Amino acid sequence: MNEKYQNKYRISSARLQSWDYGWVGEYFITICTKDSLHHFGKIVNGEMILSNIGVIANLMWYEIRNHQKNVELGEFIVMPNHVHGILILNNINPLPAVQTGHALSLAPGQQRFQNQGKNTVSSIIGSYKSAVTKHCNRLGFDFGWQTRF
Repeated sequence: MNEKYQNKYRISSARLQSWDYGWVGEYFITICTKDSLHHFGKIVNGEMILSNIGVIANLMWYEIRNHQKNVELGEFIVMPNHVHGILILNNINPLPAVQTGHALSLAPGQQRFQNQGKNTVSSIIGSYKSAVTKHCNRLGFDFGWQTRF
C-alpha cells in the first residue's frame, strides 16, 4: 500500500522484506535511465552501438570487482536505455557501516541510505550508478538514472 512521506505518496518497495540483500546469492539487476532516454547508444542491424555514455556504463560495471569484496560479475549487457547484469555475492558478512566503492565517501556521521550496509546489492549498485554519473558529469554529458533498479 502506498504511504505518505512528507505529504507525498510513496511507492512501496518491490524488494522482499524478509530477505537481506547482502546474503550470498546471484542477483539479476536492471537499471534504467531517467525518463527512459536512449543515453547508452542505439541498435543498428541487430548490434548495440555504444555511445560515449554507454562506454562509460560498460567500463564502470567491470570496475565493480575492483572496488567490492566477495563480488563476482555474471553476464552483463548495455541496451539503449538500460543495463542488465548479474551480481554474484559470495561469503558476504553485512556490516552496518555505509561506505562507497567507486564514489566519494560521505562526511562522518552522514548516511545516504538507511540500513544499507556494506557489500549489499544496494550499496554496490549505488556506487556503480554514482561512478557512471560522476564520469559523465566530468565529461560534460547530460545524463541521469531512474531512481530505482
